[in-house]
Amino acid sequence: MARILIAEDEAALREFVSRALTHHGHDIVAVADGAEALAILQKGEVFDLLLSDIVMPVMDGIALALKVTKDFPDLKVLMMTGYAAERQRAYNLEMLIHDVIAKPFTLDEICGKVSDALTSEQAVLKPATTSDEGLRTKK
Repeated sequence: MARILIAEDEAALREFVSRALTHHGHDIVAVADGAEALAILQKGEVFDLLLSDIVMPVMDGIALALKVTKDFPDLKVLMMTGYAAERQRAYNLEMLIHDVIAKPFTLDEICGKVSDALTSEQAVLKPATTSDEGLRTKK
């Protein structure tokens, strides 16, 4: 199936997600922070998806996503977070990342989001706008 790089600082969650995705046939490499994930990518290892927590030590998921989407534009990025404010920060990257999944999530939810990200052609997050779409007349 797919080769997935997981960047998650919580060891228990990293193990849970790794096992779930391995069980679904994916090849997994899991690391504890964004700097480790970036180092692996810079060594030339190829992945189909980066699944990253947003809040991590050393390099957070937002910084990692910005660097990865610039240097590895074909790598799809799926973010996860348990913090509402951090979720909003990720939505500001809607053109760069596929989606954000809120923690806590179930096994089915994370596997479904990963499957969606792997099969999608582009980000599913809608770009932010300052216009009021409700006042426009439909054509």
